[in-house]
Amino acid sequence: MPAVLPEAASHLTGPHLVLGPLTDADAAELGVILQAPEVYAHGYVMHHRPTSDEDATALALQRFVHATPPNGVGHGRTPYAIRLAVDTASLPAGSLVGTSSLGDFDTSRESAHLGWTLYDPRVWSTFVNPEAKLLLLTHAFETLGYGRVKIQTDMLNTRSQAAIEKLGAVREGVHRRDVPREDGTWRDTVVFAVTIDGWPAVRAGLEARIA
Repeated sequence: MPAVLPEAASHLTGPHLVLGPLTDADAAELGVILQAPEVYAHGYVMHHRPTSDEDATALALQRFVHATPPNGVGHGRTPYAIRLAVDTASLPAGSLVGTSSLGDFDTSRESAHLGWTLYDPRVWSTFVNPEAKLLLLTHAFETLGYGRVKIQTDMLNTRSQAAIEKLGAVREGVHRRDVPREDGTWRDTVVFAVTIDGWPAVRAGLEARIA
């Protein structure tokens, strides 16, 4: 099927998660996550650490919620709110536990980008990341018709690199001096990808992890 451009973030439901459009109403909850010191302990350095609740909410709106809509030729994105569908030991059902986006859609090249991801540290190393990735990758490959989905991270963010490798994505290389950080330094970007050929194995691995 030809790759299509999504009009908005879809509602995606898994056994433990519900994903839907990220809106202004989610900004304060996302701001709480942005204030967690653990978020910045492993190289998450693309923006400043919020200094107050108001600063955190404004940062959430600017950096995550108010995304430029995708244009089909490699720019823009659709952000998702990631919420629990079940109670856990630390958080009740309905809690916002993070955000992620599908974007940089290029319909002619059938390529997309899964990124702009942030999780509450209380759900690190749980079902949340593999299930969210399974829902978003399934949507990209099987509903929208893309053949390649890029996943990338800062060279400094060692935790993120390990998590991406665990998904089964293939490391393709490093784009040096790729993206300016808020503090004026430049990010080296480590690029991974999943292609439609490798998707069945990646999907099976993710399903096994959340079973």
